[in-house]
Amino acid sequence: MKRFLLIAALALLAFSSCKKPDYKQIFHDPKLFSRTVFELNDVIMGNNFSPPVGSRNYAYASIAAYEVIAAGDPAHYKSLVGQINGLAAVAKPVEGKEIDYPYASLLAFCKVGEAVTFPEGSMKYLTDSLHQVAVNHGMPSDVLDNSETFAKAMAKSIMAWSKKDHYLQTRSMPKFPIKDSLGRWVPTPPGYFEAVEPHWNEIRTLVMHDANEYIVTPPPAFNITDKNSPYYKEVMLSKNRIDSLTPEQIHIADFWDDNPQKMNVSGHVMFITKKFSPPGHWMSVVGIGAEQVHADFSTTVCAYAKTAIALFDGFVECWAAKYKYKGVRPETVIDKYIDPNWRPHLQTPPFPEYTCGHCTISAAAAEALTSVLGDHVAFTDTTELQFGIKNRSFKSFIDAANETAMSRFYGGIHYHNSCLVSHDFGKILGDSVVKKLVMKK
Repeated sequence: MKRFLLIAALALLAFSSCKKPDYKQIFHDPKLFSRTVFELNDVIMGNNFSPPVGSRNYAYASIAAYEVIAAGDPAHYKSLVGQINGLAAVAKPVEGKEIDYPYASLLAFCKVGEAVTFPEGSMKYLTDSLHQVAVNHGMPSDVLDNSETFAKAMAKSIMAWSKKDHYLQTRSMPKFPIKDSLGRWVPTPPGYFEAVEPHWNEIRTLVMHDANEYIVTPPPAFNITDKNSPYYKEVMLSKNRIDSLTPEQIHIADFWDDNPQKMNVSGHVMFITKKFSPPGHWMSVVGIGAEQVHADFSTTVCAYAKTAIALFDGFVECWAAKYKYKGVRPETVIDKYIDPNWRPHLQTPPFPEYTCGHCTISAAAAEALTSVLGDHVAFTDTTELQFGIKNRSFKSFIDAANETAMSRFYGGIHYHNSCLVSHDFGKILGDSVVKKLVMKK
């Protein structure tokens, strides 16, 4: 919140600057959109949304923003109506009414972002700030009214569509049953939290036909007694890797940890530290990449929307596999059968092991982002610096996704095979998003 208020204060230089910036200089700056996405990141982090739910928040807000841009520039951008599941119509601008589409896009993003998160009014401070900036920097009153009216109408149509994705119904579905049987997931220390989103496979997809469009191959059969079995070899590979991590591997694991709710235990004291979740990290990468290639406002919004769509479907596909195979975590197996004092480098998240969520969604996001901003975009990822983790640099978005896959193995929370399989399926899914969606003409 403080970040944006500072930006707004800098924009409001009407009383201290010799020459006040025109409203178009402010609202047509793609960096402002990226900062607005970052504000939603903070809201999602602050309210403890799980990674799958976070991906839903990002997707609907980003699609609302994109649809405004597509409406304002139909010669270069195509609406997602008829291209993504269930989106049959969206609000249209009134002919003859002048609209500042970047400003309306920002407002639509904020209004949908607020509607899919909580508490109510979580982004009102932001929309109020944007409105005041527009007034103070010369946006004509009719353009201001027209833009805000269209943003509200677009947000309303996107929210009406979002409410049919089966999300609300899954809120009252049964919890995942805990059964301590061979190879089956059970809660892990230190929090022993219940399984997250066991019914996410029932959420309506955006580009995939449904959660079962891509059938993931089964993991190696659970077998901890035969030292020659594929499963036993995977277990020992994980244990041996954690027992001999290099400083570089530790940095990679920590950088891509993205645990939104890490529980810390010190004696009898327990407290939670928060960071961006995996989809939040990748939404941050979108902004970094867009700035690196000097993308304009519309291209930046397009990049966010396409990446968010890939993230959304990636979670649906991955979570369907997780609760189909219900795989036990390395920590549980190693503690029970090999070394009761062993711990992974990263804290094990509360859901089944196979497949790997971060590996899947990162590969999917990288494909989508590459299709908009280009391949071989070298960048330095500064996302984790605010959490005390130094930056990492990459040759491309694909390069970053490749490293993400290995990070879960280095963290000790996923088997090596899971990381490889998940990464491959994420690439397939991301490529499908790229091929099926026509956004920038």
